[in-house]
Amino acid sequence: MALRIRSHPQSLDRRGSIPSLSWRRCLASECLHLSSSAIASSFPTLRSSTPISAPIRCVQAPAVVNLAPGTPIRQTSILVVGATGTLGRQIVRRALDEGYDVRCLVRPRPAPADFLRDWGATVVNADLSKPETIPATLVGIHTVIDCATGRPEEPIKTVDWEGKVALIQCAKAMGIQKFVFYSIHNCDKHPEVPLMEIKNCTEKFLKDSGLNHVIIRLCGFMQGLIGQYAVPILEEQSVWGTDATTRIAYMDTQDIARLTFIALRKDNLSGKLLTFAGPRAWTTQEVITLCERLAGQDANVTTVPVSVLRLTRQLTRFFQWTNDVADRLAFSEVLTSDTVFSAPMAETYDLLGVDAKDIVSLEKYLQDYFTNILKKLKDIKAQSKQGDFYI
Repeated sequence: MALRIRSHPQSLDRRGSIPSLSWRRCLASECLHLSSSAIASSFPTLRSSTPISAPIRCVQAPAVVNLAPGTPIRQTSILVVGATGTLGRQIVRRALDEGYDVRCLVRPRPAPADFLRDWGATVVNADLSKPETIPATLVGIHTVIDCATGRPEEPIKTVDWEGKVALIQCAKAMGIQKFVFYSIHNCDKHPEVPLMEIKNCTEKFLKDSGLNHVIIRLCGFMQGLIGQYAVPILEEQSVWGTDATTRIAYMDTQDIARLTFIALRKDNLSGKLLTFAGPRAWTTQEVITLCERLAGQDANVTTVPVSVLRLTRQLTRFFQWTNDVADRLAFSEVLTSDTVFSAPMAETYDLLGVDAKDIVSLEKYLQDYFTNILKKLKDIKAQSKQGDFYI
């Protein structure tokens, strides 16, 4: 299958990182190429009498092509990419609850994603880092929802850049009707952070592709705070924090999933850029204090100065084998800028027809968690006492 991604030799620096990532230069037609005729030849049943247009280019997007004019595709057929992740699994659950036919693109893995099948979804194995595996997953799909991101041990550009470009190109060539892409709030304001620069460039590439799309920028997930703060406090382990004053408006991924499908059903939101933010922005210290109050015990907090993170990043940039670590530590640059990851939501609520009171606050989310977990711990303790016998 002639599905190719070519890296422009000048788009990467000597380290293989992406600080020089340029929208117009790096996404030019000579950088990236997908042979849509090859896709059609690989799926003879999808051929049409209409000639397939030129390869997808970011500078001049081709017209939408219909690869299967005689085969209607149900609007309820969706493909979720990154379905096993924190957000992806909530997207799958919500889609199934609302009656969608859900197909999940999952990388081949030692532990199969059986829970997705148990829920009622169809699982297909593919890998964004292997573009030749993508086209088959898109057959019969109306909407693609992209929740995927690279693993911590992978180079950022492998999945979040090259993989996403291949996915968008395949979706365009195969006539996907809608594409939802999750990005990061303020990604256009921090080109010094490789992942945020990639998200910004991917947004632009998606817009230029001509696909009917919705871009949703996110601030932070409440679910991530459980393992980072709640569990260590309950287990009396160290909680790691910084002295930064960055504020993040965390949001429940269940609310994100619900708002996503409301946006999908509204045709007037096609091509829109939406930002989803929680009711309030929190600093790290405020989150820790809230967890301490709800847990009823003090946290063993180890504070890492942001200056140390910045120095660590500078050191790791000297060695090629630590480039990926340096790229992820680049978020320390954001932490030193007193950034507020939040956005006014009144207009978004009006567009979606949502009441702000229906959005879960961080206080309510963590209170429910601690109430449930402390009740379970109390029950376990009571059961263990019933098993004690004294002679």
